[in-house]
Amino acid sequence: MKPVHLLLFAGGLLALLLIFEFQILSLELSVDSLISPTRDVVTSSSTFAGMTNFNNHRRYSDSRQLRGDDSDKALDSVMGKQQDMRVVLYNRVPKTGSTTFLWVIYKLCYQLGYNVIQITISKKWYIMGPSDQYDFVHNVTTWTGKLPGFYHGHVAFIDFQRFGVRQPMYIQIIREPLDRLVSHYYFLRYGDNFSPNVKRSKMGDQMTFDECVTKRRYDCSPLRLWAQIPFFCGHEAACWKPGNAYALLKAKQHLVSNYLVVGITEQLPAFLAVLESMVPQFFYGASKVFEEMQRVKQTRHIRQTIKKDVLSKKTVLRMKHSRIYQMERHFYEYAKVQFESVRKRTFDYGEQEGNSQRRRNYHIYA
Repeated sequence: MKPVHLLLFAGGLLALLLIFEFQILSLELSVDSLISPTRDVVTSSSTFAGMTNFNNHRRYSDSRQLRGDDSDKALDSVMGKQQDMRVVLYNRVPKTGSTTFLWVIYKLCYQLGYNVIQITISKKWYIMGPSDQYDFVHNVTTWTGKLPGFYHGHVAFIDFQRFGVRQPMYIQIIREPLDRLVSHYYFLRYGDNFSPNVKRSKMGDQMTFDECVTKRRYDCSPLRLWAQIPFFCGHEAACWKPGNAYALLKAKQHLVSNYLVVGITEQLPAFLAVLESMVPQFFYGASKVFEEMQRVKQTRHIRQTIKKDVLSKKTVLRMKHSRIYQMERHFYEYAKVQFESVRKRTFDYGEQEGNSQRRRNYHIYA
């Protein structure tokens, strides 16, 4: 064997060993018990945003410079040329009914033949630095082996166009802000019926929400209401400053310009029906799956917090008097109006919405 060939062989062998070691390290990524053993995970840390397939581990990174400027580029149409119809991104807000919704998705993905990929951030926070955002966008848009793909995770809105690529089809669900906070408060203390044996961070703390408010503790502070607006606003520092008027404006702009549809927790069946009508390649049969779930589970949601005390009128008034609650409530009501508009334009309602049929408002002539 010639020296040059021997050198190339040794170099190739070393590269294979490094790749094998890299794949073993990828196994340390955490998994969610909800997902089947064939699911995928997208991870992000302070220095890297990557992708891992549970069965065939592979990871991407890119050191190229960020492309595009820092300004937001609103879409002319969320269903237009700038949207990637092969990718759905559900950047879910905690405690908004996402587990129930995802249960439907995991049932449908096998029937309709698409991939479900979970997004996790190693710092257990909801935002990334610019380089991590770039890596994440690069990974989502180049992982062609996982198309069509449904991505989900607790992560703030990322503008894909900022990095020179098409937006995915963003969807979201939001909830009445005080109800969401109270659910989250008790969830951290008592867990839920979906994973009753998992130890939560506040297990053992039996202080009620009313008592927490009276003692002015941080866990029930109006500051904790600031959750849904920043998820829609994005990764700018101003988005995560409670009570910031710019964040509210930006969140509303993103909702109408970059989201295919935003549903309401209290109207989950209607949200599923709209999605089924708008994007059948991902959601065909969603309503039927949800109805079957209700029949079997005898409940509106799969994941329910084990214990929640009813709030006193004094606590409710005190929380709703805060500026942050009023801003979050304004955003919630704004989203409800937008969703109702989408729903009415999607269906022709009769006396019973459950029997409504979609009305085609267009015709194609040869």
